[in-house]
Amino acid sequence: MLSLLKADKMLPAVVKLCCGISYPHLRSMAGLQRRAVAVIGQELTHLQRLGQVQSPVETPAVWSYNEPKKEVTKPEPGNEDQLFYVQRGREAMRKALGILEINEGWQVEMKEKNGDVISSMVIPGAGKVFRLEAILEASVDELYDLLFVRVEEMHLWNPSIQQVKVLKHVGPETIVTHEVSAETAGNLIGQRDFLSLRHSCKRKSEVYLGGTAIELESFPPQAGCVRAEDGPTCIVIKALDRDTTKSSFTWLLNIDVKGWLPKSIVNQALPRAQLEFTRHLRRRLSLR
Repeated sequence: MLSLLKADKMLPAVVKLCCGISYPHLRSMAGLQRRAVAVIGQELTHLQRLGQVQSPVETPAVWSYNEPKKEVTKPEPGNEDQLFYVQRGREAMRKALGILEINEGWQVEMKEKNGDVISSMVIPGAGKVFRLEAILEASVDELYDLLFVRVEEMHLWNPSIQQVKVLKHVGPETIVTHEVSAETAGNLIGQRDFLSLRHSCKRKSEVYLGGTAIELESFPPQAGCVRAEDGPTCIVIKALDRDTTKSSFTWLLNIDVKGWLPKSIVNQALPRAQLEFTRHLRRRLSLR
């Protein structure tokens, strides 16, 4: 049990990127996906005005990705690179929202006295994913600022994270980050690092944050760390109808920690890591 509790702290509770749904499927979508479509449309219109996306733009049901021909780590990526990252982010969010839209089959893993609930489901091809639902005493803007705009400061309030560094800015809504979990003596899991593509979609009363793993040849796994992979994963933040100082917080965690670890340990540690992250987030919010 002691080893398990230590292992929990090593799993990074790092949140990721957003957004994408196909117009041809709009009539058959509801809930989170329908709202995401409206945000995506606004984003594409903005990109068209900046000349970053050729008009007209069609959003296919499933994006087909190829590795960009240009060097992906240059500071000022070209239009082709920008579109590649935006498309990939939208596809990641489409898949993540599709999982959250499933109404049946979720099994409750944990219930906290404060109302936080974590449920799980086994998804073919993805394994076991976890959904945390909570109410936070913070506005949508505050949470967006902490979890995306100032993501590099996350280690200051979350001790399970050693570092989050933005490697690339692809416009104001898309970034590539490198995250390293904190090292704890005697931990069974050991340090993990992540290379993640993050994208955000924000409007007045809702925020979509999503993410997925990405590869950069120029940034291989770091010495002493196992390169874990996450995604597609997402967070949906919505203002409560009658109280804009509080927000509903839904987090889909989908992660492959890699390495030779028993699934039983990983599947117990991941939901505990979600709860731990949420506790640290609440503590940070209480200091503002």
